[in-house]
Amino acid sequence: MSRNPKNNDIQLLNNSKSTLFETASTDSELLHDSIVNIIRMTPEETKNKGGFLKIGYSFSECQFGQVLIASTSKGICYMGFSDDDKLAFQDLQRRFENAQFIQKGDKSHQNVMYVFSNDWTKMDKINLHLKGTDFQLKVWKSVLNIPLGRLTTYGSVAESILKPKAARAIGTAIGSNPIAFLIPCHRVVQTTGGAGGYMWGIKRKMEIIEWEADIRFTNSI
Repeated sequence: MSRNPKNNDIQLLNNSKSTLFETASTDSELLHDSIVNIIRMTPEETKNKGGFLKIGYSFSECQFGQVLIASTSKGICYMGFSDDDKLAFQDLQRRFENAQFIQKGDKSHQNVMYVFSNDWTKMDKINLHLKGTDFQLKVWKSVLNIPLGRLTTYGSVAESILKPKAARAIGTAIGSNPIAFLIPCHRVVQTTGGAGGYMWGIKRKMEIIEWEADIRFTNSI
């Protein structure tokens, strides 16, 4: 059965504030936690606006549109949905203004795309090579723990990192997440049930939520 969640009627996990770390119950949920790993960029790598980095990038197609994936020698440094390839690449360039860019995909780019077929058995470990503040990295790592097909709130994420009054700052950190889908910021919604923001469009966020809900529903039968 297909679902069609709306901005005002998304059902939060068990209507509970402690939903973020609910135990995963399917193989795909468990695999996600073990497959995705965050490696923090060193000060030297971020020095001079990424001037010491060589970044390969490629475009691929999935059910939610075009995807731009970029990587360094250590892992994926950017992944975003693209409605305009030129604008998407310009956004990538702004993040690493002085890096050397090469339009070339590699095995890690192909590996990432398996996630959109929900076939985690084909996936190797995914390293994310990210720059960010201590706070941002803590938030992104926390978001990785939200199980597939589940939702939680900005306030719950704040509580999970022991910053219960930082819901607004949590929203800002989630909004600056450079890795679409793999760091599942689309699973974070407002306490009221509203969808909240999404860098790659609210319509796309709702489509992803519905797709994941259908997968979870199918797996539970």
